[in-house]
Amino acid sequence: MTLSESDYDARALPELHRLVDALDSLDEDGLEAELAADILTLEFSDGEKYVINSHRAARQIWMAAERSAWHFDWNPGSAEWVAAKTGDELWSVVERSIASRLGRPITLKRG
Repeated sequence: MTLSESDYDARALPELHRLVDALDSLDEDGLEAELAADILTLEFSDGEKYVINSHRAARQIWMAAERSAWHFDWNPGSAEWVAAKTGDELWSVVERSIASRLGRPITLKRG
């Protein structure tokens, strides 16, 4: 299903805001989250960065971390952003990627 631009904006932009709020509430030393111009940047104390951004033209949310990249499409059935190639859900990928980087499990509170 292809979303209209307005439907995409109504889903993607609030999702990025929910993610940054959840990351900010983690209060994790060595991890900073900043949302600017539809780009959510996660920066670790060693300078490593992960990027999650709105890609309006493709109607997707994209994530790049380490040497991997995901393109998440809106799945109306599950009401989640899901990577078509892997079936991974956005929040799960974010949690797993950060946990791997930090060397311990984390849980993001979905708001």
